[in-house]
Parts: sequence; C-alpha cells; structure tokens
Amino acid sequence: MSTMTTTGLTFGIYPLSVAGTPTGLAIGPKDDYGSIQLALNELRGSKQLFPRNYLVYTGPESEPALFSFADRLLQFGLLGDLTAGCMQETDIDMDRWLDFIRKIIRKYGAHLASLQITNEPNLSFMEGSKPYTLQALVEGVKAAKQEVRDQGLQVQIGFGSVPEGPMAVPHFWEGLAELGGRPFLDALDFVGHNFYVDVFEEPLHLDEIADSVERTLRNLRESSLIKAGIPATIPIRVTESGWPTGQNPFTQNERTYEQQASVLERVIRTVYRLHPELHITHYELFGLRDADSSNVNIFYQFGILRDDYSEKPAYATFKRLILELGS
Repeated sequence: MSTMTTTGLTFGIYPLSVAGTPTGLAIGPKDDYGSIQLALNELRGSKQLFPRNYLVYTGPESEPALFSFADRLLQFGLLGDLTAGCMQETDIDMDRWLDFIRKIIRKYGAHLASLQITNEPNLSFMEGSKPYTLQALVEGVKAAKQEVRDQGLQVQIGFGSVPEGPMAVPHFWEGLAELGGRPFLDALDFVGHNFYVDVFEEPLHLDEIADSVERTLRNLRESSLIKAGIPATIPIRVTESGWPTGQNPFTQNERTYEQQASVLERVIRTVYRLHPELHITHYELFGLRDADSSNVNIFYQFGILRDDYSEKPAYATFKRLILELGS
C-alpha cells in the first residue's frame, strides 16, 4: 500500500469519567469541568487535541436529556469529536433516528470536528445486538453528510467498529458492503476503530504490545475494510484506546501506574509508525480521568489522571507524545 499521509497524528481524548464495564457503568466522583478544561489545555499545548464524547440514543424520549448534556459540553468547550450511539431496545423508528442526527448537526455542527454514527456496531452485546444497527449506520451516515452539506459545514462523518473476534458480529463487514453502496461511500469520511490492547485478555509482555497493535490495525485495513468495499483512501481513526491501572477482576493481575505509561507510549508510537502506510489520521485516548480511583477494578481506572485530577505518570507521557507526534 502506498504512503498516503506524512503529517502528524491528530490526538483526542475522552474527557469525562463515566466508563462502561462488562456489568454496567463505572461511576465515581462527579466531573469537575474546570479541572477538565485546565488538563486539556495543558495536554494540548500548541497542538490539536479534540474532546471525544458520546450521545446514546435510546428513542425519542431520550432526546431532551441528550441535548441538555450536549449543551453542557458546548458550554465548557468539550464538543469536538462526537459519537451518536444507537441503543433503542425494540425496533427503531428510522425517521426519528435520522431526525435526531440532523438535529445534532443543526444545533452543534459549527462546534464539531466530526460526528461518528454508531460507536461499536459490530460488538455483539452492544449495538451489534440490535437487528436494525446496520441500517441505522448506513442511513445515518448518509443523512448526516447530506445535512452537513446542506448547512455548508466541514464536519467529518464516520462510523465506529471493534476488531474481529469471538465477541464481534459475524459477517458484519460483508453485510455493510451489501447495504452500503456508492451513496454510502460518497458520504463516508472515516472509519473509527475501538481497541484495547492487553486489557481483556491475558497480560502481554511489553515487547508484544507493538505486534498486537499492528495485527489489529492491519486486519482492519487489509481484511475487514476490503470485505466492506471501503477503499484505502478512507482514513482510519483510532477512536478508543487505553490501558487501565488497578486489578483485573478476571485474571487478578495488577496493573501499575508505571506500566500504564510504558504501554500507552508503545501503543501510540506503533500507531504513529503505521499511520502513513495504513492511512491512520487520529489517535483518541480513553480516557482523561478515572471513574473512581478508590475502586481497584481496572474498569474504574482507565484515566491518566486520578479522580481528583492529580496526575498519573501516563499524563506526562501523553503530553510529551502529543507535542512530539501531534498535528
């Protein structure tokens, strides 16, 4: 594959504290928006760093709360890369879903760098469990791009994904090829990919981290996207990636602050090394702050800050990497 970009990576980060776990949500002390702004400004320095946040649509009745939340993000300068997830329990009213997407663009488009339609549509126990997800993804991307064009905006439109594996939806990418077609590809600006190296499996040695990252990204570009008919000209974004501290509740192994800094550096440098060849433009970290630093469960400790916004070693590492590798 030919080299397609030689600029730096564009960095992003999830700035809030609530995190998903295998058994629900990890919640702790409330978010302090002033501390978030200070931390992001310090990390950013002279480079770009986009906040990445989520609106999860569960039906028309969820819209008032979602727009209230988005208004708060706007107030504190935390609208940058936004993801619209789709998790309605029963079948979906497609017209209402598409209207929700158009409303997001009309209300917030001037403050958005990108809008991602679905977060993990091929994860079998999340959005991938819904029978309407592929249609919601394809129609959502097309509707979002049309609204962006109608409004004369520059918002990039994409969709999300997770790596192939036991928890992934079988034949997702082939199904996307069947449903997508030329109008979908013409509307698509990027493919987001969420992956967590050495988090959900047995611990890897630091020397194995780079190989794992490379396998994941090559499989996406050289297998999955080809099955979907998505050309190499469409960039990949690493939209969620992180490495928590604490204790893994399944394997009981401990993860130290120092290990977090070392692993994240290895992951990010590997993404940077591959980004020209595989046309990767973004690396977005999950996340800024622990949900609850007093809870030893790793799902509560994804942050590079503790829940009182004091620094873990990985904070300085991430700041240095943004300065060195960022666009």
